[in-house]
Amino acid sequence: MNHAAVRFHDGEPGVDSLREAVLDGLAASPRAIPPKFFYDQRGSELFDQICRQPEYYPTRTEMAILERAAGEIAELTGPDALLVELGSGASTKVRLLLEGLRPATYLGVDISRDFLLDATARLAHDYPWLEVHAACADFSQTLELPPCAPAAHTLAFYPGSSIGNFEPGQAREFLARVRDSLGPGDALLIGVDLKKDPAILNAAYNDASGVTAAFNRNLLYRIATELDAQLDPEAFDHHAFYNETAGRVEMHLLSRCDQTVRIDGHRFHFSPGDGIHTENSYKYSVEEFQALAADAGFGHERVWLDHRELFSVHYLRLPGAGA
Repeated sequence: MNHAAVRFHDGEPGVDSLREAVLDGLAASPRAIPPKFFYDQRGSELFDQICRQPEYYPTRTEMAILERAAGEIAELTGPDALLVELGSGASTKVRLLLEGLRPATYLGVDISRDFLLDATARLAHDYPWLEVHAACADFSQTLELPPCAPAAHTLAFYPGSSIGNFEPGQAREFLARVRDSLGPGDALLIGVDLKKDPAILNAAYNDASGVTAAFNRNLLYRIATELDAQLDPEAFDHHAFYNETAGRVEMHLLSRCDQTVRIDGHRFHFSPGDGIHTENSYKYSVEEFQALAADAGFGHERVWLDHRELFSVHYLRLPGAGA
């Protein structure tokens, strides 16, 4: 893959950020590690497999919505924009927009360096008319976009309902950071998973092939490898369920036995059933998310849903020129 065709901006978080998060998270009560650390190369590949599982409706549902709405999105945005994809992953969904939108520049932002480089190199090859940038960064903490060619307007694209990984207050703060990185009249296109039958949600996060379980457990393999930790990832079980009271799916890793995890001289004892909370995925009603976006300073311009009302895609805009 020709990475030279991509203008790369490398802000990859170092191993120290993983070490700090793991040591702090395992010392906390309850124990928790942020889900952004799922996404090393292997974790990104496994998530790509999750998206193809029959139980995992969000990806195919969002893609169908984007395909149907692509013309309207292009009309709302206008040509020659800067298109910034946050959490770009395999850059599959953005392909549904590129031909109609015809942005001048594409910037993919993701935490998984090698996965990002490969995905954006494929985009640069397939769309030779498009100027392609890639930025490896942890945008969950700060959002500083690298310099790109000047554009009349910017469309930020945040697919996959990754906004659900934030606590609602943190989601509002994140949307405010996105707002601050945009200019007057710029827009945000964002995928948001909807509240629904718990049986659909529980199946989606517990696929029969065990890919989500492998994805969850891969976090432990990453810790063992990168931090030289003494732990057995296979001594933990994947556990995911919809917490209807909180309005979120929770993922945990539960210890199968009495064991002690050792990292950098620190010891963490686990009894059978003791867990590490690895992810939340909040689900919203359309009205709940619109209120959250409004609190962050966005105006709501358009929303598209699938016919089963499983998923939503929102077009939000900042007030000002071009609005």
